[in-house]
Amino acid sequence: MRPATIEAWLAQLGNPAADRDYQPGHARIHALLAHIHRHRPRLRIRIAGTNGKGSTGFMLSEALKAAGLTVGLYTSPHLRRFNERIRLQGVPVADEHLRRALERIMPHALRIGASYFEVATALALDIFADADVDAEILEAGVGARLDATTAVPADMALLTPIGLDHQAWLGDSLSAIAQEKAHIMDGCRRVLSAPQPACVMRVLRAHRSDLIIAQSAWSGTLATPGQHQRINAGLAWLATQTLQRAGLIVADTTRLRAAIADTRVPGRLQYVRWGERHIWLDAAHNEHAIEALLPTLPELAQPLDAILLFTRPDRDLSHVLPRLRPYTRRLIAGQNAAGSFDRLRASLETELTSRAKGAFLVLGSFTTVAAALDWLETNIASNRAFNTPVDTG
Repeated sequence: MRPATIEAWLAQLGNPAADRDYQPGHARIHALLAHIHRHRPRLRIRIAGTNGKGSTGFMLSEALKAAGLTVGLYTSPHLRRFNERIRLQGVPVADEHLRRALERIMPHALRIGASYFEVATALALDIFADADVDAEILEAGVGARLDATTAVPADMALLTPIGLDHQAWLGDSLSAIAQEKAHIMDGCRRVLSAPQPACVMRVLRAHRSDLIIAQSAWSGTLATPGQHQRINAGLAWLATQTLQRAGLIVADTTRLRAAIADTRVPGRLQYVRWGERHIWLDAAHNEHAIEALLPTLPELAQPLDAILLFTRPDRDLSHVLPRLRPYTRRLIAGQNAAGSFDRLRASLETELTSRAKGAFLVLGSFTTVAAALDWLETNIASNRAFNTPVDTG
């Protein structure tokens, strides 16, 4: 009997959190790809890095769309629905399309013990092939060397800022992590990077001496707030210019810049207004991401009335709390118990329902942001009270 919902299909894999089922190696993904539709798009782009991968991917996707290409964008994790990971022309894949791909792939995935991320990657490639997209943008999951996204050849590779994260798999130093992520460039004709720490740059240059660095951040306005987003936009713009110079896309420069500038990225300083309460939600879930946010916090409010930082039990961010305290009147930090967001919801209840106005920031993983959005959606009488749509799909 076929599962009734997308979630039921995926639950057969154990439905783990975003990165906890990482299984290095390409054997399983190659086995899955043997059973799906295969095609080589005109352009395939891989993106690796510690933070900024999704934002860069969204921005580049919009630029390629503006150039007249049909674009498939694969990112992870998702906020509220698995479909958000696989987008065609910026729109999450429809349930019907996803079910057809699951029916093809899941029996083989269960037989070989494929991971959640490997299945997601195979689904994306199958759906993009079925749609005959012109361009694919694939965001790496963990590292790059043995990540499922590097099991297929690509034409261009982008590296967003690299910091410490996923040390259990990638190593305890920036150089070790850079060694793993440098493999996103393997086999790619064009390789680009955001500015990196010196030790990272040495590793990347040793891997590819022809690496091009985005020398300048984005200089115009951006619909997605945050000073750090200017680095991501600068990298997306460099990629767009590189493709233009190579004759791979032909479009008006003004139109391409507008596409990047107008991109909104779900879960990145996403803004919700509830009466006189101003609420931002961001999926910053590691020290590197939170450090990148700090310069933007005074632009939100000076100071914020409260920052709520909630992590999962196996991630300790207590060492970044002193960096956040100068920006807020109250700092509430805690860990979500496995599968539960009760502490987050209780804190939202205390901070938001007891105050008629104020400025608030919620930080944590994508699941934390999703839980906060769910709570807000339930507690705000009408979605018209939201400044931006709650439905991030």
